[in-house]
Amino acid sequence: MRPSRIVSLCPSNTEILFAIGAGEHVVGVDSYSDYPPPVRNLPRVGPDLRVSIDKVKALEPDLVIASLTVPGMERNIEGLEKAGISHIVLNPSSIEETLEDIVTLGEVTERPEEAQKLVDKIRETIHLIESRRKESPLRPRLYWEWWPDPLISACRLSWVNDMSEVVGGVNIFSHIEKTSSVVELSDIATQDPDILLICWCGTKMQEKMSKDKILSRTGWENIKGIREKKVYCIPEPLFGRPGPRIADGLKMLSKIVHPEIFGRLEDS
Repeated sequence: MRPSRIVSLCPSNTEILFAIGAGEHVVGVDSYSDYPPPVRNLPRVGPDLRVSIDKVKALEPDLVIASLTVPGMERNIEGLEKAGISHIVLNPSSIEETLEDIVTLGEVTERPEEAQKLVDKIRETIHLIESRRKESPLRPRLYWEWWPDPLISACRLSWVNDMSEVVGGVNIFSHIEKTSSVVELSDIATQDPDILLICWCGTKMQEKMSKDKILSRTGWENIKGIREKKVYCIPEPLFGRPGPRIADGLKMLSKIVHPEIFGRLEDS
């Protein structure tokens, strides 16, 4: 039976639900869900790592869409299980798994056709970018920064690793079999990335991002991407949320990695 009262505990899940037309049944969300705009008027059940199970329960959901995309979210799952609240857990680590999650939510909300249309649209974007980026033999090396202190970077088991490959780039930490990892400046210097992608997590941290701040870091001056000033502060919602807007993220990333093919970012 189609759930009529859904609570989403993760921005990416919220965005998927609205993108497939199930938004009318969402009665509550986590503190960071902010898109599409109607989401901002919904009741909040707390930040992703400190969800209030009491607030969730008060909304009387017949289904909760939980997540494990951030370390520590396990507590939410434990709380839901202890309270006997019906839920499913999504934990994608690749583009393909993200598309599978869209299909899954289409099934549980009884909107399979809408979900498949969304998946097809994202695949179309992927195929278009992959076919065009083959025009260049260059494979720029990318450093992804999720957090500045300690330095946390995306690794192989992350959807942005896939995004890097789709646009014709190489994630410098793709050899690490984790979703993300604390790294040292020496590790980054050894890998010598061509491009630095600064994508700090959370709205407050996003507001603090600055290209000049990164360029002036002590000890970073010999890194190629710093010398050539190829530092990009990019929006976390397009890269940190494995959902519908990864297509928008890919379009932006393609312009950063291969401007000679896709056009420069500032021209778009």
